[in-house]
Amino acid sequence: MNAQIRPTPRRPGPLKRLLRPLVKPDIFDFWASRFHRTWTWERPLARLVTREVESADAVTLLFKPNRHWAGHRAGQHVNLGIEIDGIRVTRSYSLTSPPRADGLLPITVKAIEGGRVSQYLSRDARIGDIVDLGPAFGEMTLPASPRGSFLLLAAGSGITPLMALVRELAGQGMPVDLTLLYWVRRREEACFLDELRALASAHPAFRFRLLLTRDAAAAGDEAEGRIDDALLTAQAGDLSAQQVMACGPGGFVDAARHLLASRVASFQAEAFTAAPVTVVDEGEVDIRLQRSGRTLRVPRGESLLVALEQQGLKPPSGCRMGICNTCACGKSAGSTRHLPSGALIHEPTQALKLCIHSAATDLELDL
Repeated sequence: MNAQIRPTPRRPGPLKRLLRPLVKPDIFDFWASRFHRTWTWERPLARLVTREVESADAVTLLFKPNRHWAGHRAGQHVNLGIEIDGIRVTRSYSLTSPPRADGLLPITVKAIEGGRVSQYLSRDARIGDIVDLGPAFGEMTLPASPRGSFLLLAAGSGITPLMALVRELAGQGMPVDLTLLYWVRRREEACFLDELRALASAHPAFRFRLLLTRDAAAAGDEAEGRIDDALLTAQAGDLSAQQVMACGPGGFVDAARHLLASRVASFQAEAFTAAPVTVVDEGEVDIRLQRSGRTLRVPRGESLLVALEQQGLKPPSGCRMGICNTCACGKSAGSTRHLPSGALIHEPTQALKLCIHSAATDLELDL
């Protein structure tokens, strides 16, 4: 796996360094926003400038960041802070292209049933809306000089970071042999379909297949079936030299890992939802918050982030699926359960992510 490389933040100019001890950023931001909505002292913001229909249930939103945005690499994600009905919420989304010449940041949002933020962004967000930007994060990126053969496996919304990788390689003239297998339930749910087909036609080294799980396949680049050994062999050929990147729901990623991790040159994966695990923990435990001195009674088997929110607390959070580290927290006593795997962790001192751990015993947290 490539080591994560974060963009270098912009260095402040000499005047700003001189004024820094005299300026309160929040007061500066308040008054500066009266002149321009994205002017801030150092806080990255972005303005929605364009929205494009991408599929039957997804839109691509293009944001123009202010000068404090530090940049990103293809395949990375960003936390967006959005105000909905007067409440600030944060969610993680993939950037669907490498850095663009026009500086715009594209994200593609699929409207999820019951998903408050995805519903708002895909249906209610308006041109001119302002969002907070967190720094880019994510390790599933390409080497500086990609070589060899790459196999990209995408399911549903998992296409978004992988589309950025396809676009980056296409911008380099497709220097590698690249295969993209993209699973959707129905054809109308597929994003970027026309562009992917155009790129496959323009670059002989790029092979694209659309895999349908509920529709019948048509001729050409479509096929049917869920991920399994026979399908991978038929669609990807010799796997031994492939550098594999997979993204999608947790169950899909787990299946890809089980089928491929020991058979390919390298394997990287990111899951947008945790694989379902039966957690039978019952009852309640006490959580002592060291900084505030509070003790809370919370249920076992529920993510610590949700449990704390139900108690009226608002810990920092982002992706809510264990990727972005926004909710990372120290633990100094007690046992936890890692929800994606079901594993019990008894180490007394542990850095954990609140969104993917539950309390198995009484805990002490650095909150």
